[in-house]
Amino acid sequence: MDFSSFITSLGTSFLVFLVLMILFTFLRSKPGNNVVYYPNRIIRGMDPFETGYKSRNPFSWIIEAYSSSEQDVIDISGVDAAVYFVFLSTVFIILILAGIILLPVLLPVAITDGGGKKQTVSKGTFNELDELSMGNITASSARLWAFFIACYWISLVSLYFLWKAYRHVSFLRSEAFKSPDVKPEQFAIVVRDIPPVPEGQTRKEQVDSYFKAIYPEAFYRSMIITDNKEVNKIWEELEGYKKKLARAEAVYAGSKTTAKPEGTRPTNKTGCLGIIGKKVDSIEYCNEKINELVAKLETEQKVTLKEKQQNAAIIFFSNRVVAASASQSLHAQTVDRWSVFDAPEPCQLLWPNLKIKYFQRELRQYLVYFIVALAIFFYMIPITFISAFTTLKNLVKLLPFLKSVVKIAALRTVLEAYLPQIALIVFLAMLPKLLMCLSRLEGIPTKSHVVRAASGKYFYFTVLNVFIGVTLGGTLFKTFKQVQDKPKDVVRLLAESLPGNATFFLTYVALKFFIGYGLELSRIIPLIIYHLKKKFLCKTEAELKQAWAPGDLSYATRIPSDMLIVTIVFCYSVIAPLIIPFGALYFGLGWLVLRNQALKVYVPAYESYGRMWPHINNRIIAALILYQITMFGYFGVQKFVYAPLLLPLPIMSILFGFVCAKRFYPSFQNQSLEVAAASALKGVPNMELMFRAFIPPSLSSEKIDDDQFEDFEDARSQVSRSTSFV
Repeated sequence: MDFSSFITSLGTSFLVFLVLMILFTFLRSKPGNNVVYYPNRIIRGMDPFETGYKSRNPFSWIIEAYSSSEQDVIDISGVDAAVYFVFLSTVFIILILAGIILLPVLLPVAITDGGGKKQTVSKGTFNELDELSMGNITASSARLWAFFIACYWISLVSLYFLWKAYRHVSFLRSEAFKSPDVKPEQFAIVVRDIPPVPEGQTRKEQVDSYFKAIYPEAFYRSMIITDNKEVNKIWEELEGYKKKLARAEAVYAGSKTTAKPEGTRPTNKTGCLGIIGKKVDSIEYCNEKINELVAKLETEQKVTLKEKQQNAAIIFFSNRVVAASASQSLHAQTVDRWSVFDAPEPCQLLWPNLKIKYFQRELRQYLVYFIVALAIFFYMIPITFISAFTTLKNLVKLLPFLKSVVKIAALRTVLEAYLPQIALIVFLAMLPKLLMCLSRLEGIPTKSHVVRAASGKYFYFTVLNVFIGVTLGGTLFKTFKQVQDKPKDVVRLLAESLPGNATFFLTYVALKFFIGYGLELSRIIPLIIYHLKKKFLCKTEAELKQAWAPGDLSYATRIPSDMLIVTIVFCYSVIAPLIIPFGALYFGLGWLVLRNQALKVYVPAYESYGRMWPHINNRIIAALILYQITMFGYFGVQKFVYAPLLLPLPIMSILFGFVCAKRFYPSFQNQSLEVAAASALKGVPNMELMFRAFIPPSLSSEKIDDDQFEDFEDARSQVSRSTSFV
C-alpha cells in the first residue's frame, strides 16, 4: 500500500466516523430513541438524562463519560465493567508513555538513514511509510541501539503498569466482597461428585448428614440438583403460550373502535408456524393450552423432585465466613468425591453441567482443547469447503431451480463476486458461538467461567490466524518462488517482511476504532432493528421491551478483539513506531465510548467481581513475550551483534507473570477469609429468601406450601439484584 492509498483509506474511515457521530448526536436527542441510547437508565427507573444534561452539543457524551467516577461504573454496571476499563486505561497509558519517547526519537533516526536497506515485500517499491520504520535502517548500523533501548523501555513500562493494575483490581474485588449487602451466593457453596447414596438413606439425608457433621453450627440446609430438562421444556412452552395470549389480547383490544366496539377476535391455525391446521380463536386456544400445561407442569415438577435427583447439591450456611472457608477446603481424600466450589450468582449456574463427574470433566476438557487446536491450525479447510460449496456452479447442481435466477447477467456477476465472501463472513461470525458451545461442553459450571474460557480460545484463534497468519501467509505468498529456490532464506524473508506488513496492520487498527467505535456509539443497527420490530412485530409491552433489550458488554468477544490490537501494536511499536498513536487512539477512544455505553446502554448479565483480570493480565504478558521474541529475531536479521542482550526481556516477563500468579491470583480463585469477615452485614440474613433465590422458575409454583418446599432441591436461574435478603 502506497502513501496516497493509506491516506485515502484513513480519510475515508474518518469521514465515516464523523457521519456516524453526527447521526448519533441527532438521533439520541429524539425521545422515541431513548430506549436505544439510554436503556440502562430506563431499566433502573432513572430519567435518561439524569446525572447528565440534555444537549445537542456533540461532545456532551464525552464530558459525561470522562467525569464519571469508577464508583459510578461499579454502581451501574458492576465490578466487571470497572475492571474492563482498568484494562483499557492501562494499555492506553503504556502506549502514551511509549509514544512520548519512541516517536520523537525513532522516527528521525529511521528517516535520516540515507543508506538504509529498503526492506519491503512490495517487489522493489519503497514508499514513504516504509521510510518511517526500522526497515530503513542499515544492517549493523549503530542507529539500531535506539531501537534496542526502545524495546527495554516498552517492556519495563508495561510491566510496571500491569503490576499497578493487578494491585488495583485486587483492591476493587476485595472492596466489593466487603460490602455489607447480603448476597445469597456468599452464603452457599456448590458440591459435585457426591458418592452413591448409602442403603437406607435418601440423597438429601446423605448430603445433610455429611455437612452437618463437618459444620454443625453453621449448616443451614441443602438443595439437591435435579435433572430439569423435561420440566424446563414444559415451562418454556407454557411461557410461550402466555406471551401468545398477551399478544392476542392486545390485538383484540386494538381492534375495538367506535364504529365496531365489539372488535374482532384474533384467530390462528394450530399447525406448523400457524400456516396449516385447524383455525381457532387465539384467546380461547391459548387459555386452553395454558390450563393444560399448568397441570402437566405440576405433575412433572413432582416427578422431577422425587425421581430425577443428581449427584450435586447447593449447600447453605448461616455464616458467610464459614461458606468462604468451605468453598476452598478439601472435603474428601480423593479429588473425585465431594468436590466443592464457591456458589456464583443464581443466574450464573449451568445446571446440566453440575452433574458431570470429575473424570468426565477432565476428558471433556482435553477433547475440547484438541478440537480447538484443530480449528486454530486447520480452519482454512472448512472455510475452503464452504467457499467451494457456495460457488454458483455447485449451488446450481444442488438446487436446480436457481438456473433461471443465475441467467440474469447482473445478478450472476454480483453473486459470483460476493457469495463465497458472504459465506466466509457468516462462518467467522459463528465462531464466537461455536467457542462458547465448546466451553460449555467442557463441563464448566458457571456462565462467567464459560465466557473466560471462550475468550481465551478466541484470543489464541485471532492471534494465530489474524496476526501471525497474515504475516506468514502474505509473505510466503509473495515470496514463494524465492522460498522454493532457497528454503534457507525463509526466516530472513519473514523478518524482512515485518516493516512492509506494518502498513496493513496500521490500517486495520485505524478501521477498528473509526468504524467499530462509530457503529458502537451511534447504534445504527440496533436502532433500525428496534423501530422495525416496533412497527411490524411488537403488540405488547413485553415484546416492546424485548425489542430494545440491550444485552451486556459481551466480554467473550470484545476482550479478545482488544487483545489482538494489543498484540499488533506491541509487536510493531519499535519496528514501525507510527502504529503507537493509532493504538493509543483505539484504547483512548474505546475507554470513552464504552464508558458511555456502560453507564447508559448495556446491562450486566452477571457479576464475577473482576474474575476476568488474571486472564487479561496473562494475555497481555503473552503479547509482550511475542513482541520481545519478534524483536530478538528481527535484530538478528539486522545483524545487530548485541541482539542476545534482549534475551533477559522474555525471561523477565515470564518471572513477572509467575510472581503475579503467586501474589495475587489465589485471591481471585477463592475469597480470602479476612475479606469475608471484614465488615458487618446490614441486618440478619433471611436464609429462607436466599434459599428460594436459587430455585429455578420451572420448579416454582404458587401452590407449593412450606412443607412441600422442602422438596425443591434445585436453584433459581435468575434473581433480581435489588432483592433484599435481610
